[in-house]
Amino acid sequence: MPVIQKNDRVVLQHPKGASAEVLYYGATVISWKAGSTTNPYPVERLFVSGKAALDGSKPVRGGIPVVFPAFGAPTHPDHAKLPQHGFARNNVWSFTNTVMDNEAGVSVKLSLEPNDAIKAQFDHPFHLEYVITLAEHQLTTDLHVKHTGLSTTPAFEFQALFHNYFRAPANDVRISPLTGVSYYDKTETTEEARTTPKVETREGVDVKKFTDFVYENAPGRYDVVWPDGAIEIRTKNLKDVVVWNPQQEAGSKIGDMEEGGWEKYVCVEPGYVRGFVKLEPGQTWLGQQVLTVKV
Repeated sequence: MPVIQKNDRVVLQHPKGASAEVLYYGATVISWKAGSTTNPYPVERLFVSGKAALDGSKPVRGGIPVVFPAFGAPTHPDHAKLPQHGFARNNVWSFTNTVMDNEAGVSVKLSLEPNDAIKAQFDHPFHLEYVITLAEHQLTTDLHVKHTGLSTTPAFEFQALFHNYFRAPANDVRISPLTGVSYYDKTETTEEARTTPKVETREGVDVKKFTDFVYENAPGRYDVVWPDGAIEIRTKNLKDVVVWNPQQEAGSKIGDMEEGGWEKYVCVEPGYVRGFVKLEPGQTWLGQQVLTVKV
C-alpha cells in the first residue's frame, strides 16, 4: 500500500524506495527519504529536532511546517489575534483523498477549514487544501487557498510560507543564486536596521553565523549545496525566500531544539511574506514548491 493512513499521520511510499510522512497536526511533513540519480539509496532529507513535539501539543520543530496566514509576529491589522506563523501549523488537518498512486508518484490531499478556535483568530471564510506529491527523487508541496465567501464578502489578505528544515551540515552549506537580491536582516538589534533593506553580494549564502534573512522578490529557484549533497528548490507564486539558522547564539535558547541541532540543518523557506496576497471571494491562490535531490 503506497498510501498508509495511521492515527496521527499518513505515510507515502514510492515503488522505487522513496518515502514521506505527514502529520495530520499542522499538515507537517516530518520525514522525506529519497535517493539521487547517482546514489539511489533513500536517505532522510529533513531535520526534526530530537526534542520536537509530535503529539500535537505544539508546532513541530523541524520538517516542513506550513506557515499561514501570517509569517512571524503578525503585522496586518486583521491578524492581530494570530499566534506567530499563524494557525495552519498547529491545527489538525483532515485527510481528503489519495490524488495519485502510480509508478510516477504518490500524492495525497489534506484540508483545513475554519473551526471555532480559528474563527476567533481569523474571521474570514476560507478553505485550505494541501497536496503532497512524492516522486522518486522529488517532493512537491502545493498549498491551495480558497476564499469561500459570497460575492459581497470582503477580500482577505494573507502570507504563506513553507518552513523547510533541510538536513545538512550548517557550517558547510551554500545557497544560491541570491546575488543582487534585496533582503532584510532580522538579526539586527534595532527596528530601523531590521526594516532597512540590504543587497546580497555573496555568490553563495552561508549560515556560519546566526542568520535570519528575508529575501524579497527572489529568483524562485534555489540550489542548496554542501560537500556531499544538493537539493534544488523550484517555486510558483512564492516571490520571497527566508534563509534561517540560529547557530548556538540563538539556537541554545530554543526550548525544543536538541543540543547542537543548529549544526545539522539549514532552513531555506520559500514564501510570500513581504506584503500580502489579496484574495477576492471565489478566488483560489496556489503556492508551490518542488524539492529535487540532485546529489
